[in-house]
Amino acid sequence: MSGFDESSYENSIVELLENLGYTHLYGPDVKRDTHSPLYGEQLRSSLEAINPILPAVAIDEAIMKLCNYEAGTLVSKNEIFTDYIQNGVTVSYQKSGEEVSTIVRLVDYENPSKNSFIVANQWTYEEYETKRPDVVIFLNGMPVVVMELKSPKADSVTIEDAYQQIQNYKKSIESFFIYNAFCVISDQSQTKAGTITASIDRFMEWKTVDGDYEDTRFADFTTLIKGMFVKERFLDILHNFICFSKDITGDAKILAAYHQYFAVKKAVESTRKASADGGDGRGGVFWHTQGSGKSLSMVFYAKYLQEALNSPTIVVITDRNDLDDQLFAQFSKCKEFLRQTPVQAEKRRLSEDDKKNGSKVIALMDWLDGRTANGIIFTTMQKFEESDEPLSLRRNIVVMADEAHRSQYGFEERVNAKTGKLTIGNARRVRNALPNATYIGFTGTPIELEDRNTLEVFGNYIDVYDMSQAVADGATRPIYYESRVIKLELDPEVVAEIDETYERLKANANEVDIEKSKHELAHMDSVLGTPKVLNSLCTDILDHYESCRQYEQTGKAMIVAYSRPIAVKLYKMILDMRPGWENKVKIVMTGGNQDPVEWKELTGNKSYREGLAREFKDNNSEFKIAIVVDMWLTGFDVPSMSTMYVFKPMKGHNLMQAIARVNRVFKDKEGGLIVDYIGIASALKAAMKQYTDADRKKFSNMDISSTAYTKFQEKLSVCCELMHGFDYSEFMTTESDLKRANLITGGVNFLSAPEKADTLEKYLTECYMMRQAFSLSKSIATAEERREEAYLETIRSVLIKVVKPGPISFKEINAQINELLKQSVQSDGVINLFTDVDKEFNLFNTAFMEEVAKMPEKNLSIELLKKLIAEQVKLYKRTNVVKSQEFSAMLDRIVKSYLNGMITNEEVIEELMKMAKDISDAHKAGDEMGLSDEELAFYDALTRPEAVKDFYTNDQLIAITRELTEELRSSRTVDWEKKESARAAMRKKVKRLLKKYDYPPDGMEDALKIVIEQCEMWVDNEDYKIAAAKRMSSYVSAFAGMKSDD
Repeated sequence: MSGFDESSYENSIVELLENLGYTHLYGPDVKRDTHSPLYGEQLRSSLEAINPILPAVAIDEAIMKLCNYEAGTLVSKNEIFTDYIQNGVTVSYQKSGEEVSTIVRLVDYENPSKNSFIVANQWTYEEYETKRPDVVIFLNGMPVVVMELKSPKADSVTIEDAYQQIQNYKKSIESFFIYNAFCVISDQSQTKAGTITASIDRFMEWKTVDGDYEDTRFADFTTLIKGMFVKERFLDILHNFICFSKDITGDAKILAAYHQYFAVKKAVESTRKASADGGDGRGGVFWHTQGSGKSLSMVFYAKYLQEALNSPTIVVITDRNDLDDQLFAQFSKCKEFLRQTPVQAEKRRLSEDDKKNGSKVIALMDWLDGRTANGIIFTTMQKFEESDEPLSLRRNIVVMADEAHRSQYGFEERVNAKTGKLTIGNARRVRNALPNATYIGFTGTPIELEDRNTLEVFGNYIDVYDMSQAVADGATRPIYYESRVIKLELDPEVVAEIDETYERLKANANEVDIEKSKHELAHMDSVLGTPKVLNSLCTDILDHYESCRQYEQTGKAMIVAYSRPIAVKLYKMILDMRPGWENKVKIVMTGGNQDPVEWKELTGNKSYREGLAREFKDNNSEFKIAIVVDMWLTGFDVPSMSTMYVFKPMKGHNLMQAIARVNRVFKDKEGGLIVDYIGIASALKAAMKQYTDADRKKFSNMDISSTAYTKFQEKLSVCCELMHGFDYSEFMTTESDLKRANLITGGVNFLSAPEKADTLEKYLTECYMMRQAFSLSKSIATAEERREEAYLETIRSVLIKVVKPGPISFKEINAQINELLKQSVQSDGVINLFTDVDKEFNLFNTAFMEEVAKMPEKNLSIELLKKLIAEQVKLYKRTNVVKSQEFSAMLDRIVKSYLNGMITNEEVIEELMKMAKDISDAHKAGDEMGLSDEELAFYDALTRPEAVKDFYTNDQLIAITRELTEELRSSRTVDWEKKESARAAMRKKVKRLLKKYDYPPDGMEDALKIVIEQCEMWVDNEDYKIAAAKRMSSYVSAFAGMKSDD
């Protein structure tokens, strides 16, 4: 073997799964119907073994349902199948003249050994096209996992290519993915799993085999295979850790991440012990950092409890209505997975009038009354009033408390100094109302060190998934901090007074404290809400947003206002400063009976606010800036949002929950930026004291001036050094857009030189890191740094299309470059590096090729010609054995001479142009004979010994060509290129056809070898051809504009 290539990697995956007890099948060796996505023979035998007492007619009915779906999208069909595989297929059949209904189980989850586990490689399936996924896992004959692998040694091929291949498969062999549980993509350096609806940033690594989070940085491809595909765990994941979250914007299929899987398993076991005889009812605290999927973990936990605890009733408690709504909405989206419909309590108990009138209102006490099992109800803490009468004495009730560390969860009794009234903490009320229930707390932030109440109610931590681990796993992004308090010129004494006020209010407040605080806060409102302060605030936010943040991701940002009156003032002031922004900025807050009339249209009702939430979550909507006070600061996710402007004092978990709105994962988002206008730095440091050692070490200092900005300056310096030898200093001072354009093309030309190959790779890497750091620290960079970054980043943007072509159109690149330059150098002109982007240029366009050859940037000219020709040669290597050999040798000779300095730039361009003409002439020859590229390949093979043409007319050769091509087309479904017996049959068929024409001529038997070689090369390469055509188009477009504007 020549080395460890994609085939070797594929074999290693197969071997690993064989070691786990899977049966290996090599696709080409299996006789079956290649038009069926199911392995029918195995499916039937497995269903019969799993359902031994059911008659054949029931199995037939189940298979019929499994094979036939009503018209719909791939996702909707996959959702039906997911229900089938998790819960079985309901069938009806006649027995003794009566109709009988039963469930046919597709999987035996209790007895893994009764199931069939097959790992198949090179498994052909035909639908719209013929495809052969690398590795497929069949469970009882159903293709539940597709693995796409890329060569570990191919530098230009990455895990992104594997992901894109899966997307292509979903279109070309769509029905195969009806039965898909999840997909695995890998290039060995990274191995990730995700569902058919997941974007690439939601494909996640599985970083542990046994649930230990330590040393997960050493996880490799074997970790995912061993961690997910041990038979018992694989079945557990399929059964309990895959669900659909249904939304009006589209259904998302969710696969639990490794931290969710192991934590839920621990939580269920802890709950089982706490609820058993002798248990203390404290299930523990589940701490998974904000943004890492806590709400979905709660869904998986609730589902798993149903079997583990014999169908308990679940009461989900939050301490705020908006949190209750958000969590209830998430559970409702997953009701099919939960197999029960959650309900939301509207009051504690029904009144007599309610009962008399048959009210449909759901009341907590009445709903629980008489219920013995099952059910999920959502309620707020406020519905647990003091009462001697418990809501229920049952033991099989589990209370799930979200954000289980707030001050409301107290046990302490308090006395109102004025009235003498004794009140007890809400935690005590809940305990008294459900004295025999088991309690488990879920939190995104740690329990405060001085908070003993949470431990008393819920017990100790069950599982901790901290910020450091979440960022390392790619489950969340880091948060950065920028202080701009000084911009408002606030009196330091006022800021200190605000700080002290909130410190006093941090503890549980009695009624006297609350009344007093209203006056204090009203005073602060009048200080912070002055026109001068708010004018400074609005001016700076708009300047910062427009200069630094509006083009980050989707431009979504949030302004957190001190109070509702200030929020309204900010909204009106922004619209005064930016008329026409009515759709871009909106206010999100609840209304009150005492509100001024003019506020009504701003606050709206619940339905209006739900509409705002949907609009803000839509990345394509005009709504970019949300002004909030309390709403949307917890449990509200907009992954693309990367900026939060804070003008409200917050502390502890409230602060950490709020700023986590910007830590969600989205495409290449580097992190979230918190812009502070009120002085929360000390509160941030205090809050971090509650976090793990790793978190404190890594995130105690979030200030961009000492994190992102320092990194930016470091990478800027590295990029400047890599450009050493090319003088672009004039870019820093010139106001001429023409001069800028020439300096950009000059810089690209400089790094494209063959001797700069290593420098180029390093530049692309370092410049990307510079850009990411700059996106967060742009506002504090100097004007000179901003201008230099604009130049270096523009060079990278152009180069990336030259050396690593991607999907972005050159119209978009032009727009991006101009926007980048406009922001950094205040350019009003238009730099059009990429001209003629709408024209269809190709290798066979003589005028275009001559234009390229005349470019003054000779390195670029060579690179373009070389890339275009190399793509055509690559295509020939897959389709035309004669042209492949001929042109490969020619290109290798030219490139070696060039790299070794044996010929000048001008000479290599001349050679490449001659070669391009030869390729063009060969292509035209096929056109003139009326032959397609495919047919031309066989014609070239038939006529490889030029002397063959002396024995046949050209019409005869064309006739042989067409018949041969058609014969092979009809055999496309046969895996003859993999199976020796089929290959032999193919040779026999070809020889028989050629013999009809007395081919080859006597004494020219070697000609037959070339024809056979061409036939063996001939495979269905439609995907490759499309990808190659796109790459060629990208190269051509890139270089089309790379001509001097002298």
